Amino acid sequence: MAHPLAPLILELSTPIAEGLGLDVVEVIFHTHYNPPVLRVNICNPNQDTSLDDCEKMSLALEPILDQAQLIPNAYVLEVSSPGVPQILSSDREFTSFKGFNVLVTTTESWQGHSQWSGRLISRNLETIKLNLKGRTISIPRHLVSTVKLTESD
Repeated sequence: MAHPLAPLILELSTPIAEGLGLDVVEVIFHTHYNPPVLRVNICNPNQDTSLDDCEKMSLALEPILDQAQLIPNAYVLEVSSPGVPQILSSDREFTSFKGFNVLVTTTESWQGHSQWSGRLISRNLETIKLNLKGRTISIPRHLVSTVKLTESD
C-alpha cells in the first residue's frame, strides 16, 4: 500500500521533472527506515537516465519539498532510475533492447505455441519479429500479451 504522502509528492515533483525534460515514474516513501527514505524514480524519455539527470532532479526537488513541509521530520531523498524494465512496452524500450533475449506470450495459441523465446529483432504496428536460432518469425502484434526480457534463449 502506498504511503498517503506519495500522491502529494508525485503532484509536487512532476512539474519539476517536466521542466528538466524528465518523467517521474514512481514515488515511494519507506517509513520503516530510520530516517525514512523518500525515493523518487525518474526516467529520461529521450535517452538513458543518467546520474546527471538524477542529480539535477534531486537539487531541484529538495528545496521545494523542504518549503512544502510535507514531511515534518528528517528524511533521506533518493532520486534514481527505476532500472531496466522486465516487460517491454514503449517504442524506445523495443529499440533499446533489440538483440536481447525476450519471452513473448500470446493471448491465444499461434502456430501451436502461446510462448516464444528468442532474440528481439523489431516491433512495428503489425508484428513483433524474433530470431529463433537463426530463423526469423513474425508474431502478429494483436495476439501479443507481453514481451519480457529474459537472461537466456
